[in-house]
Amino acid sequence: MLEYLNLDLALPREEYKQRIRELQNRLYELEHAVFDAKIPVMIVFEGWSACGKGRLIQILAERMDPRGFRVVPITPPRTAETRYPWMWRFWLKIPAYGQMVAFDTSWYRRVLIDRISKTVGKADLNRAYDEIAEFEEQLAADGTVILKFWLHISEAEQAKRFKRLLADELTAWQVSDADKLQHKKYAKYKQAVEDMLARTDSPHAPWTIVEANDRYYARVKVLETIVASMESSLPQEALQRSREGMKGAVNA
Repeated sequence: MLEYLNLDLALPREEYKQRIRELQNRLYELEHAVFDAKIPVMIVFEGWSACGKGRLIQILAERMDPRGFRVVPITPPRTAETRYPWMWRFWLKIPAYGQMVAFDTSWYRRVLIDRISKTVGKADLNRAYDEIAEFEEQLAADGTVILKFWLHISEAEQAKRFKRLLADELTAWQVSDADKLQHKKYAKYKQAVEDMLARTDSPHAPWTIVEANDRYYARVKVLETIVASMESSLPQEALQRSREGMKGAVNA
């Protein structure tokens, strides 16, 4: 699947700047429609180390009202969290009705990082896939809009980005030992990603694979996908009220 992506896709800077502003403004309107319709929205970001997730999430959040939008960064489980079933901590972070939540990595680290590091065995891995499916099915059945993005960059592009980060002492810390190991095992990690995408893509929680060698192209594709999905998922009356509200704010 991943080998057929065209990673040469790119956008000129000026076109990017115009399109990204329009998309940010539309997302601001849609955030109000989400609140009005009391629909929870969950946006999951996964991808290679140095693929640009952090900056992309920052751009997504720039124009949003913080009262209805939050970012949840996922780190390895802490001591207290390990005393509970592994999915427990994610249930605590799901969006409330009318709220949008962006996850900076997610429960999928169980079938990627933990798999490659061999901290989960085959039986636990298969059980994790079942539990992830049940988790997303329950949320979708309750009305949650679920969007999942895999940001894909080539092995050569990752090496180039690591080199640039490591060359500056102010950014070198961003490349961890785990990141270096991921690059060293790129082919093995890529196979784990292929398995994850194949086993967890569904109509109610679809994956969007993003060609991310060019950051401008990746950012526009992600925001366009979010806008299109929300416009197709939200009630028309909520969409109309959000547009009217924005017009009133501009005229005021």
